[in-house]
Formats: sequence, structure tokens, C-alpha cells
Amino acid sequence: MNDIKILFEDKYFIAVIKPYGVLSQGNENTHSICNDISSYLKQKNENGDVYVVHRLDKTTGGVMVFAKTKTAAKKLSELITQGGFHKVYHCITQGTLDDSSGELTDLLYHDKNKNKTYVVKRERKGVKTAKLSYTVLNTATIDNKSVSKIEVKLHTGRTHQIRVQFASRKHPLVGDRKYGSDIESKTIALWSYQLSFTHPFTEKEIEISAEPEHDIFNMFS
Repeated sequence: MNDIKILFEDKYFIAVIKPYGVLSQGNENTHSICNDISSYLKQKNENGDVYVVHRLDKTTGGVMVFAKTKTAAKKLSELITQGGFHKVYHCITQGTLDDSSGELTDLLYHDKNKNKTYVVKRERKGVKTAKLSYTVLNTATIDNKSVSKIEVKLHTGRTHQIRVQFASRKHPLVGDRKYGSDIESKTIALWSYQLSFTHPFTEKEIEISAEPEHDIFNMFS
């Protein structure tokens, strides 16, 4: 079992840092953070059940919450559907944005065969509305190219949403070759920074955050 960085745990949920390059979920023969958590729980003499309620791409690191029971998973999934589960990301984009804050809304289509998402102009089968708001936190320079550290609040959860919404405006995320970045990076500069929700059983306000584990973010320290 790989070391797990646990940020929060009770009898209903467990929140951890998913490292870059690790799957959120996989089968028993693949390395995933879900399997790591299951092994950890079994070592604690718990049953090892882990229920996935949201996912991060393999190329994205950061905070994830998992449920320990079917009932907890159902309750958290309902919160997500109702908009009561809030996600904040930190990312680094190429270029300097025109506005220091704003809102982006697009129609997105995800091509499963190419595993790539596109901004489209018309609604049709498979097209979904994507919406986020952002704030520019800082700017810097890499290899004589300007970059921006941005905080993103997701209002929808579409595949590759942050990556494609910024890339379509000529601001691809650093290291994101798929969507046009030409800056070298070990991985895409995208991090799940914070998750918050009202605990469906205790009714306490839960806020879980972790600073990015990516060398490129250190230049903004």
C-alpha cells in the first residue's frame, strides 16, 4: 500500500490527497487512490469499502472525498446534484488574462474516442453547458513566457472543463500538451485545492484544502 495523505476522516467519509499520475479508481490490478484507501481501511480492521462520488483525471492531483458506506455515497451524490458540493481548483495558465476575475460559460462536447473535449457553438446530443468563475492570484514568467496562477470555482463538472475552457481562449494550462501548451512540465498544472459541503449526517460545515504538490506552483510562493 502506498502512503496516503489523509486530510479528514470520520465513520462516513475520508478525504485524501490524490497524487499526480494516480488513477482515482481502477480495478484490483491497477494502482488507484481508491484501492490505496481500501487497503488502509482494512489495516484498521474496517471492511475496506470505498465509494467514489467524484473523480479527478489521472493528470490532476489534489483533494478528493470518498464515502465509506452506500448511504453516505448516496447522500453526498445528492449534494453534488443539488449544487451543495463546492470545488475550488488552482491552476497555472499560459499568458496574461484580460480580466483579473470573471466567469466562463461554454457548450462542451466530449469525444470519448479521442478523450478530448471541444467547445462547440450549438446544442446537440452529448453537448453540455459548462460554467466556472475565476480569479487571477498572481503572474510570473517561465522561459520568457508569461503565466498566471488562477483560482477556479467550478459550477459544473464536465470532463476536462477547466483545461478546455481556458485553452479555447488561448490560455492553455501549463504542461497540457493535449490542449496546446508549449511549456514543458512534468504534469499539467492543475490542482484540486479545496472541497466544501455541509456534512449530511452531522450538519457541520466541512472545508478541506491542501496546497498544490507541483514544483511549478512554488515560483508563486
